[in-house]
Amino acid sequence: MLNGKTILVTGGTGSFGKAFVRYAFTHYEPKKIIIYSRDEFKQFIMQNEFKEYSKSLRFFIGDVRDKERLTRAMEGVDYVIHAAALKQVPACEYNPAEAIKTNINGAQNVIDAALDSGVKKVVALSTDKAVNPVNLYGGTKLVSDKLFIAANAYAGSKDINFSIVRYGNVAGSRGSVIPFFNNIIKNGGTKLPITDYRMTRFWISLEQGVELVIKALAEAKGGETFISKIPSFKITDLAQAMLPGCEMPEVGIREGEKLHEIMVTTEDSFTTYEYDKHFVVYPQMVWSDRQRPEPTGKKVAEGFSYSSGNNTEWLSVEDIKELLKTIDLEK
Repeated sequence: MLNGKTILVTGGTGSFGKAFVRYAFTHYEPKKIIIYSRDEFKQFIMQNEFKEYSKSLRFFIGDVRDKERLTRAMEGVDYVIHAAALKQVPACEYNPAEAIKTNINGAQNVIDAALDSGVKKVVALSTDKAVNPVNLYGGTKLVSDKLFIAANAYAGSKDINFSIVRYGNVAGSRGSVIPFFNNIIKNGGTKLPITDYRMTRFWISLEQGVELVIKALAEAKGGETFISKIPSFKITDLAQAMLPGCEMPEVGIREGEKLHEIMVTTEDSFTTYEYDKHFVVYPQMVWSDRQRPEPTGKKVAEGFSYSSGNNTEWLSVEDIKELLKTIDLEK
């Protein structure tokens, strides 16, 4: 799928970008991967981390707010993976205009640059927070998703399509609950605070996230949202897996936080199909026969929803203990 291709990853110095580079060069022979981001220090760190791929790995300083720079960076690019975003919920609430500039205007710039540069496929990373959003970050990502879906209307005769992958917090990623608990434990803490005892989350690894993106690159015709089937866990079970027997004071849900991660809403059920390892939400509006979906999966029942709270697959405390062994908590 990626052999001989040139791929650009916006926001590529983050956890996803690093995992994608490692996976792509391990399983494929891409012609070139371009990391597009605005932080030169993070690029310097990443260059040193991936020295063995230096012949095929390039770094562009640039911001998704800058369409001219994006257009230049996309010259000769086959695939674009859009991972750049302002993601911290409190930061977006306090700096709403900045979140809009990056997450919404930046998304439109990626779309316009891809349309003007001969790119073949664009996959945008979404989030559970874009589903029934309760904070500004989720709101901006909902708009971003809609922009990428609608971008297929402007493809015309160009051989390009835009699709989305959606998942929640990656296990062990920066700012998520696992490193938060781990930091308390490392500092000798004996209590792990729980915002709400009912809270659940999905468990997805970085590699699974990368594989979902590659599936979208391989299968999308335009406008689809790909969602992995993954297990859920209770936050209280995570706490007991990380620090058995610990006290778990309930401290109250934070602003902009949800009890459960939602991936498919009941409103989405009308165009959602189930496959062996994933769901696909097909676009409600189709602008060309070339991009008309041809689902081969099973149509979900009307009123179906998919969240970490109503999942059919659950991790036990012992399951979580085993999965924690696969996460590098010292990074």
